[in-house]
Amino acid sequence: MTQSVQSEPWIYGVTRFLFASLTHVVSTVFTVFVALLSSPGSSLFSWHPFLMTLAFSFFMTEAVLLFSPHSSPVRKLSHKTKGRLHWVLQCLCVTCACLGLGAISYNKHLNGKPHFTSWHGLLGLVTIVIVGLQSLAALPLIYIKLAKGWSLAKLKRYHAVTGLLTYLLGSGSLLLGLWSAWFTGTVNGHAWYLAVLCPSLSALVIMSQVTNAYLARKQMKS
Repeated sequence: MTQSVQSEPWIYGVTRFLFASLTHVVSTVFTVFVALLSSPGSSLFSWHPFLMTLAFSFFMTEAVLLFSPHSSPVRKLSHKTKGRLHWVLQCLCVTCACLGLGAISYNKHLNGKPHFTSWHGLLGLVTIVIVGLQSLAALPLIYIKLAKGWSLAKLKRYHAVTGLLTYLLGSGSLLLGLWSAWFTGTVNGHAWYLAVLCPSLSALVIMSQVTNAYLARKQMKS
């Protein structure tokens, strides 16, 4: 018989609780920091960094942390209710990301600049398309009748794997944005390194949460 999650050393649980709780704080602080830095509404461009950070640093992170066994703010709710809240947050993520994409695209159009010429722009576009498709693909997990002929267990597994990849793409897009001329021209020194640490830490915690949940399911089946 394999070791269950409940019987793991207590230090693991405490460590995961601390890092998951820290991720709530980090994702929120980073989003507020970028909001203060960009002053959304001060220009058309200002909406782009704010909305993209709100989408991928806050909404997407909180959507995944809903299922955290250590620091979920809605831990006592049923898994079905968490799933619906997760989907709502993901839809908010997609909405903000699309608005952010629209803001930067229109801003480039007004200034006669080419579109999607950087790795940041290309990865951001790919991420928005994938997260939109991911949200649509999750509908059968919410409305079971749409999953006719499909194994729910397999759908959940595919959703978890593709969701993790999508989250890592979003984190990568945020990180590339920190190398943009706008950000490096505004933030430097220790503040820049702390900013880089924020999406990096969140990505590591989310990756740990998803992989541990998958391994726990395999152990339960063993």
